[in-house]
Amino acid sequence: MQRHIGLRWPSPPGMTAHDHGWAADLRFAVHCAVALLGLLLAVDAAARHLTWPRALLWTGLSALLCAVLVPPRVRAGAGWLSSRGLLHERAVRTDRLVSARWSDGIAQRLVLRDADGHRVEVDPEVFLANPALWHRLDEDVRGCVERGTLRCGVTALRQLADRIDRRHARAVFTASGLE
Repeated sequence: MQRHIGLRWPSPPGMTAHDHGWAADLRFAVHCAVALLGLLLAVDAAARHLTWPRALLWTGLSALLCAVLVPPRVRAGAGWLSSRGLLHERAVRTDRLVSARWSDGIAQRLVLRDADGHRVEVDPEVFLANPALWHRLDEDVRGCVERGTLRCGVTALRQLADRIDRRHARAVFTASGLE
């Protein structure tokens, strides 16, 4: 048996699911920050006001923009879902969910809470774009509903399931030319 040094073997199929669009979203955040930095430095240089302190200020502002734009990385496996941001990672036991609700605010989020009190907020677009993530969550939610542990939020999850089903049906119709 050969040892492959430096290679990281992927998990067995079906073990974990993750957000496939995260890397593209990360690149977008970095490109936006670099573009802003370049624009600010160019404007300051053209106005002949560019100094080291101002360049550091613009660099910090661009880094802040990047930090705001980087989305959390969402992963799920049998019985768990995690969301990792820049500063911390939050996880819930999806096989022990007690509530699921929509958060109030500008950006809609699905808030999942487990029996241990852990909480995760996830953008529903992540589930819409990644059927494997939704499938992992849906399997565990069905178990929670059967056991009666999911006390509130079945409606919110049903709404999300309907959105996902509509989007996938539309994609199938579009691909088959039946639109």
